[in-house]
Amino acid sequence: DVLKNIYEANAGIKLSRNKNLWLDAGIFSSHIGFESAVSRDCPTLTRSMPAENSPYYQSGAKLTFITGNGKWLFSGLALNGWQRIKRVDGNSLVSWGSQIQYKPSDKFLLNYSTFIGTDKPDSARLMRVFHNIYSIVNLTDEIALTLGFDIGTEQKTVSGNSINTWYSPVGILKYTINNQWAVAVRGEHYNDKNGVIVATATVNGFQTTGYSINVDYTPVKNAMIRLEARNLHSKDAIFERKGETKNNNTFITCSIAVSLQ
Repeated sequence: DVLKNIYEANAGIKLSRNKNLWLDAGIFSSHIGFESAVSRDCPTLTRSMPAENSPYYQSGAKLTFITGNGKWLFSGLALNGWQRIKRVDGNSLVSWGSQIQYKPSDKFLLNYSTFIGTDKPDSARLMRVFHNIYSIVNLTDEIALTLGFDIGTEQKTVSGNSINTWYSPVGILKYTINNQWAVAVRGEHYNDKNGVIVATATVNGFQTTGYSINVDYTPVKNAMIRLEARNLHSKDAIFERKGETKNNNTFITCSIAVSLQ
């Protein structure tokens, strides 16, 4: 119960004197997705639906190799589960992950990450396979485009071959006006009709489309003021408002973030 509040705590050792080969163990940022739990490091104030429904952190060990020119990253991970500090009670299996990242220049990054494992005890084991693909392209010095796509499968029953599938595309366009002002727009969709990740207990499950616009103001280097308007529209009435459920939800979020760095 204490450790679950830790987002990052790990140690690493360099395995080669001449090569950029590292072995890290502990709790570390997830190898899945382009967003983190730290708001000011993300292109939008609120995190996208794919980010909110995939791990922000992982615990275990990872082996990472970065090529000499810094363009390629390869990583293999042994994990305690799907965003777990420790394995679920009764689960004897280690989960596995991988990451391949290609960054030929500061203007382009392509990432492919995977997860395979189970988040349930052995008696109810359902194997999960997850793929995460995203690319960040700096179209100009001021305009950056981020595109992402997640897709996952999980067994429906312990001994059966049939699977449930969920997927989620997202796109974010950010325009940096100057050192103080930036604007970002986002479009996203999350389709989990079988309720593997988001359980709604409704006929069509969680099938939701969202749009948002975000304005950032950075008065000084270590502080950021953010304002975002966002709308989510779902196939079923799943959003609670004034004692009723609606299929549409619009909200405005504001934050002030201060960093010590």
